[in-house]
Amino acid sequence: MKRLFTNMGWLLTGRGFNAAMSIVYLPIATYTLGIELFGYWAIIIALGQAVTGLANFQTWQFVVRWGANGSGPAAATGFAIALDLLSVALGTVAAAIVVLTAQLWLPLPDDLLWLTFGFCVASLLSIRTTPIGLLRLRFEYKKATAAEAVQPLIRVIGALLAWQFYPTVAGFVIAWAASEVCVAIALWVVAARHERIDLSQISLTKIPAQHKDAWRFVWSTNMSGTLTIAGKQVMILMVGAIGGEALAGGFRIASQLGQALVILAQTVGKAIYPELVHSKDQALMIARRMANIALIAGVLAVMGALFGGRWALYLLAPPEFSGFYWAMVILSIAGAVELIGASLESLLVSAGRAGTAFVVRAIPTLLALVLLDVAINWNGAKGAAFAMLGSSSLAVIGFYVAILNLREIRFDVTEESRKAGGEPADPTDAPPFKS
Repeated sequence: MKRLFTNMGWLLTGRGFNAAMSIVYLPIATYTLGIELFGYWAIIIALGQAVTGLANFQTWQFVVRWGANGSGPAAATGFAIALDLLSVALGTVAAAIVVLTAQLWLPLPDDLLWLTFGFCVASLLSIRTTPIGLLRLRFEYKKATAAEAVQPLIRVIGALLAWQFYPTVAGFVIAWAASEVCVAIALWVVAARHERIDLSQISLTKIPAQHKDAWRFVWSTNMSGTLTIAGKQVMILMVGAIGGEALAGGFRIASQLGQALVILAQTVGKAIYPELVHSKDQALMIARRMANIALIAGVLAVMGALFGGRWALYLLAPPEFSGFYWAMVILSIAGAVELIGASLESLLVSAGRAGTAFVVRAIPTLLALVLLDVAINWNGAKGAAFAMLGSSSLAVIGFYVAILNLREIRFDVTEESRKAGGEPADPTDAPPFKS
């Protein structure tokens, strides 16, 4: 637990630095562009991140899983790099198709289409989950945090340059593309200094030959990552497609502020997953403690959004964004729910139930996307926020129910009891998870 909290502290330090920098670059973008042009910018950024997220494999989990359990870092890294190259190839094709058809469903003018495709390609070339996995395998969160600090720093510099010399949608998109490329380079440099990258190990077949469940785990974690992207970036795209660029821009700001806890939840998951893999006999205890802490943090964060949200909107955006206050509050509640569920989802994945985690996440996410049109027509941005809240709530309930039915985790409870000096219990009688 001490190492977990230390690692989480470094991750949160990075998130805190990112948040501090966003207080600089977001107002520059919103005040320079205005709500409609900012909406175009938000759609382009969301499209690039959505394509990258859909094509990208969660290779950091593969490096941690197989690098720690038998195959070694070299083979696991080679497999991860091969998957990254596959992601770039497939993602570029997908980006071309999406951009060519964008005007059929997105409010993007002709002169921004090539810019959109360029940002998609830059995002794909900046995939960096493999070096992150190498650093997390060795619990080098401090070095990863230092390298990732490059991204918000470049965004601030780029936003200032765009504001001064190129105050257009293109100027700010180029700034964001530069930040993606620079942070990827920084992470690879840091990872390569810590762990030798053996390019001869690049292969899509070596790891699957050693681990029969490899491809099942790969596709399950990829689809789970896809759903995370769908829950945020695709949601922004759909809001823009249904409500126009102004609604997309406002919803992006509300999401940036209200969904800060979702990023925190992802941070918790990234910190806790290596610990669950390395300490399987204590996995339940770790997850239970993190869920309890998350509950308290979530309540405090929602109160902060409720009482400080209007001030934050006033600080970060022009007055026309103030109408998105309640959407931001609702999204903060959804973020709190996600924060509570982060340790549950990581517990399922570490127990070899990535497929179960995917199904539990998939059904509510798809339901939210299907109902999004009705939700927006009912109550605009607040309706879209309620759709996300419902999706998050159903997913976390599903994670809890899935854990209740996992015999592997029930067994861990009896082991905890035995090691603590209590009487051994029948695994079918042990309460598997209490928070």
